[in-house]
Amino acid sequence: MGSLEVGSFSLSTTLRARFSPQPACVTRMLSNGSAVHMEPWRKSSQFKSLFAVFYPRLIYPYYQTHKQMTKRYSSISEAIMTSETKKITSNLLVGNEILGVLLLNLGGPETLEDVQPFLFNLFADPDIIRLPRLFRFLQKPLAQFVSIVRAPKSKEGYASIGGGSPLRQITDAQAEELRKALCDKNVPAKVYVGMRYWHPFTEEAIEQIKRDGITKLVVLPLYPQFSISTSGSSLRLLESIFREDEYLVNMQHTVIPSWYQREGYIKAMANLIEKELEIFESSQQVMIFFSAHGVPLAYVEEAGDPYKAEMEECVELIMEELERRQITNAYTLAYQSRVGPVEWLRPYTDETISELGRKGVKSLLAVPISFVSEHIETLEEIDVEYKELAMKSGIRNWGRVPALGCEPTFIADLADAVIESLPYVGAMAVSNLEARQSLVPLGSVEELLATYDTKREKLPPPVLVWEWGWTRSAETWNGRAAMIAVLGLLVLEVTTGQGFLHQWGILPLFH
Repeated sequence: MGSLEVGSFSLSTTLRARFSPQPACVTRMLSNGSAVHMEPWRKSSQFKSLFAVFYPRLIYPYYQTHKQMTKRYSSISEAIMTSETKKITSNLLVGNEILGVLLLNLGGPETLEDVQPFLFNLFADPDIIRLPRLFRFLQKPLAQFVSIVRAPKSKEGYASIGGGSPLRQITDAQAEELRKALCDKNVPAKVYVGMRYWHPFTEEAIEQIKRDGITKLVVLPLYPQFSISTSGSSLRLLESIFREDEYLVNMQHTVIPSWYQREGYIKAMANLIEKELEIFESSQQVMIFFSAHGVPLAYVEEAGDPYKAEMEECVELIMEELERRQITNAYTLAYQSRVGPVEWLRPYTDETISELGRKGVKSLLAVPISFVSEHIETLEEIDVEYKELAMKSGIRNWGRVPALGCEPTFIADLADAVIESLPYVGAMAVSNLEARQSLVPLGSVEELLATYDTKREKLPPPVLVWEWGWTRSAETWNGRAAMIAVLGLLVLEVTTGQGFLHQWGILPLFH
């Protein structure tokens, strides 16, 4: 994984107002009706997260194995956690210290005119489209080409949900609710929002943090599960910003890489699922369908991305919480939003919905498990495309769990996570997998990611040398040469506005 280049981002020097009144954080999509009984589908997954080495002992005191996690949830009450949190907060902020919390998120186009530049920012990120080091000079031309090709269809999607993404408004509302929750816990803090691909950019949030004189900073990505393409990309950008700024280098800070296993988050998700199940006439016969945002399979198998492992464990923890409430519905997990010809994490959401219909499932409750805010993947992809597919596949009763938004249990848990991380601001944290493991410096984003990189399994290249004849080696290298030639032609078309694709009307004329 290489360093990120901000490239042609247009950054303003003033951060827009963070805490203006916002609309309700969540919406609901539901359908009533009968259901048929299905035996629960279970997956016995006992594993440790590949990224567990980064979790400080205090923030995740019982993070060991899946069995130990279950013991944690059955034995610790919210009252005890609140009491412990109050003990933690005493004497943490002294003198003139000012605490800041930086929420990191993806961002989204707020108008249809924003769609194409937003897509360019997205695909120009080397953690989204991972080109070999030799061809990284093609990153921006390729991003320009892909964004132009995809913009018309993407605009249709955003137009169908009101002409833009509501992600910024919801994230602003979450930031305000988190500020209030911290204040209620006697931890005054300023909460900032930094988006990766659209306004307010992370760079804008950092400038405001500096103007406000923040002395302690907690970085909190709004992605429950860690992935190279989400939290990893945001943290790499942040690392590059910190490295080049003397003020930031000297500012104490810490990072909460992921928080999918926190008790408050698990209970908040279970609360929403339980509430939506009550709407169905035969709630015990409803299939709970967890749909997570997908990532390319190579991220997991070649780059060591812990996203799949964390997602599967997250689903298991939610189902165990539901079982304690006597909810034992069948459930499954699939991945949505794949792009391009490469293989992504399976099973795919659309294929799984069709398969469930063929197997006789009549009632389905969709759960957007990797999203904490409503945006195009929930409002258009799930609510429109997947619902329509479900109806065509024979599923008669459809429901959808809303994204967490400003759900009180969720916000309160985020506040506790921030408070529990404060002893580690600028300090060393110990992995609780084994006491003998090396210390992990959470006070440095750069070292955090460097440690993660050392955990990746690097696979040898499948073909080392070129060979003559009809061999696998020759075919591979000939294919690579053809790809280079095609990319070169595409770059020429995009940069000059001339060529066969323009003459044939496949690409629009532009300069």
